[in-house]
Amino acid sequence: MGVTAEQVLSALKDLKDPSSGRPMSELGYFKHPEMLDGGGVRVRVELPTPASPHKARIEEAVRAMLSPLQLPRVEVAFGANVRPSPAKQHNPNDLVPSVKNVVLVGSGKGGVGKSTVSANVAVALANLGCKVGLLDADIYGPSLPLMMGLFGARPTSEDGKSVIPLTAFGVKVISIGFFVDPDQAMIWRGPMLHGALVQLLRDVRWGDLDYLILDLPPGTGDIQLTIAQQVSVSGAVVVTTPQDVALADAIKAKTMFDKVNIPVLGFVENMSGFVCPHCHHETDIFSKGGAEQAAGKLGVPFLGRVPINPAIRVGSDEGRPVVAADPGLPEAQALTRIAQNVADRVALANMTAVPRGQKPLVQLGKKA
Repeated sequence: MGVTAEQVLSALKDLKDPSSGRPMSELGYFKHPEMLDGGGVRVRVELPTPASPHKARIEEAVRAMLSPLQLPRVEVAFGANVRPSPAKQHNPNDLVPSVKNVVLVGSGKGGVGKSTVSANVAVALANLGCKVGLLDADIYGPSLPLMMGLFGARPTSEDGKSVIPLTAFGVKVISIGFFVDPDQAMIWRGPMLHGALVQLLRDVRWGDLDYLILDLPPGTGDIQLTIAQQVSVSGAVVVTTPQDVALADAIKAKTMFDKVNIPVLGFVENMSGFVCPHCHHETDIFSKGGAEQAAGKLGVPFLGRVPINPAIRVGSDEGRPVVAADPGLPEAQALTRIAQNVADRVALANMTAVPRGQKPLVQLGKKA
């Protein structure tokens, strides 16, 4: 008698999710196996994000767990079901109800490459099969229209009330820069900033999105407070450079997110070393490793580092993010891994979040 689907599921019941450490069977990742002609099996795995960084590791583990069954053929088919932030269930006034997860990208100071990271993370997630939006919330210095190849473009409206976002590289994009003269300085006080951001969120027809990436202005001011009060946020990414002066401000940004109850998904170290293309010697222009050390001290994940490469700057200036323009470049691959880590941390944050009156799906630190 051949191996049954029940035997396959039984063999996989103790396989652990790499992110949470909990059995994948308890988390509902395994769908009913399909028994193939000739005695093989197709195992269907439904992950919490199409951008999971663990696919290769999970496939290898599935094959190892099934090897005692001596199946002549094992196929592993991945699907994904992105879960919305649990906070959305308890916020009927959420400004973007069709968006499953809002991810903030912030920094304590300007000039650390926050917008570059935002654009490349958004495009990388779209490349990995996610439905993604990108909102330029840096009202004073909107740079995403240029970085996304949309400089001079204007969104349209079919009803005169809501705006249809522009699309580039598979990402829906909106920015205050689409609506103002690019040479005009934005001299706005707090209430005007608040009103503009609310409109960019509420009056845009985002449609169903897995992730909306919000590129925040630097610092810890009105924009950040508006978002914390009116948007159900899945988490925040803090971008910094390795030197001490930038890290000090990044720590302040982390503290601000803590105070407004927004989980910090992790730190990204940008401009982390420079390898000369001629002699291949590496020079730590802005130091190296500081963000990883700071993340360790603060108890937050380190999402990855991005070395300096002129191709990143060229891509931003020409409106072609490096993950799309040159995906084989080591720095582009680093940005893609960061995007995968962000999606993975969002999925874990959604599992461990505790809606009122409920227990978390996963309890960190609790042994299986």
